[in-house]
Amino acid sequence: MRGSRINYYICNFKAVSHGSNINYMGNGIRHVAVIMDGNGRWATSRGLERIEGHYRGVEAVRSTINAALEAGVEYLTLYAFSKENWGREKDEVDGLMELFCKTISLEVPSLTEKGVKVRFLCDRAGLSREVLDSLDYCESKTAHCGRMTLLVALNYSARDEIVSAARAIASEVSAGGMSLSDIDGKSFSDRLYTASVPDPDLIIRTSGEQRLSNFLLWQAAYSEFYFSSVLWPDFDEECFREALAEFGRRKRRFGKTE
Repeated sequence: MRGSRINYYICNFKAVSHGSNINYMGNGIRHVAVIMDGNGRWATSRGLERIEGHYRGVEAVRSTINAALEAGVEYLTLYAFSKENWGREKDEVDGLMELFCKTISLEVPSLTEKGVKVRFLCDRAGLSREVLDSLDYCESKTAHCGRMTLLVALNYSARDEIVSAARAIASEVSAGGMSLSDIDGKSFSDRLYTASVPDPDLIIRTSGEQRLSNFLLWQAAYSEFYFSSVLWPDFDEECFREALAEFGRRKRRFGKTE
């Protein structure tokens, strides 16, 4: 029964028009990151089980990918599952893992056709073999794509990511392959999950919450933030465009004057 619901939400998407071909690159935006929040509240407000909100959230993911492609965004990062999320009810976590695997399997052909390369930002420890196989399959099948890179943060913790990078540097210094004078911002960034990816220009969070929740703490140093009151399942292409339009009205100084 659960599999039928997943298939419904993945396959029953609204058609997206690409005729407008809006491009926001003139605003200097290359990388947009999204904290997808509000699935559970969307479901409970309708008298549904929380997992139903996650099924519906798949449609918002698809809409956001399409809107990002339309806008010419080069990198799109989606916060799918944090390490803290393991503390939720087992039925919800199991349902999410099943949803990840099913969605990946069904979406790879569409992502490949659209030129979307997928990378996962994750601590692989603790993930089941089924989930790991799904991640590997998706990354390998989309590795040749070059229109946009989709980064999915799964079993992710920004604090743990930073600690992991620090340990990697300490190990290299201890082994004599790196000196203390070699340690700088770039060498540290190169050891994060996001190595080679530009920092996010814009971070969007849905559902009205206004916090990072252990997401891209190092990379968000100069990101612009956009907080939407819309719950994630209702976040559509127009919502994404509104966030980009707001970004275009901002003046980014990076600590400098006008």
